[in-house]
Amino acid sequence: MDELTSKVHLIRRFGPVVSVKFPSFEETGLVRHLFSTRRGGVSSGNRAAMNLGFGRGDNAETVYENFRRISFISGIYPGDMVFSDQVHGDRIMEVGPMERGQGLIRPRKMSGVDALVTNRREVCLTTFHADCPAVFLLDPIKKAIGLAHSGWRGTVLEISRHTAEKMGELYGSRPEDILAGISPSIGPCCFEVGEDVSGVFEALFSEHLDEVVLPSPKEGKSQVNLWKAITYSLLDAGLKPENITVTDLCTKCQEEYFYSHRRMGNDRGTMAAFLELI
Repeated sequence: MDELTSKVHLIRRFGPVVSVKFPSFEETGLVRHLFSTRRGGVSSGNRAAMNLGFGRGDNAETVYENFRRISFISGIYPGDMVFSDQVHGDRIMEVGPMERGQGLIRPRKMSGVDALVTNRREVCLTTFHADCPAVFLLDPIKKAIGLAHSGWRGTVLEISRHTAEKMGELYGSRPEDILAGISPSIGPCCFEVGEDVSGVFEALFSEHLDEVVLPSPKEGKSQVNLWKAITYSLLDAGLKPENITVTDLCTKCQEEYFYSHRRMGNDRGTMAAFLELI
């Protein structure tokens, strides 16, 4: 596919760099944010071109250059970025100025963290992806943000709901005020699972079974819609449906624009989500 289009995202092109943004977040003027694609970096081979993962066998200087390019197009200073330490769990960590730069320009001290929250300006929450959704959260009233890595395990642990609730506990965020965006990820068209995984979704989302767990042409398999599952978790947290932007971009289908673990295995690059109050 030569052209990336979306009905619900803003596709931003700055020279060779292509990124994805949410219109609802842009309109607030309160944040810098983006979800990267594989376009516009300097990595080569299966990691071509915008690999943002240091653990993928890429040259470190190449990855630093890719981050420099992301910084240039987004206005996010690399020293403000705070990297998560993802384990497909549901631990949420509040970060602030003391954590700035952890993971990129100085060692990361946190461990086992799949979601980050803050109400401090110029602290850029950063998570990493190659099929798993990123869930962006913004409270424009209390001026607080959250960013969660929500693979299938995180989704059944309802990390997105818990992250919204954490914003309420820490910052007084009301769920009805929170804006949410679900990033490009593996879509229901391609996320085929066995009965062990589909059964967990069937139990948790029994009221929405026909939307979350779909039939597969393969015996003993089902197609899971992570976008719908995350949406219902956010609705259960009290978010308004009109405040949730749901992706329509599948990372496995859109080979020209996204890395996909399901398509490429471990020999691939990594994309990242960035969210920062300004």
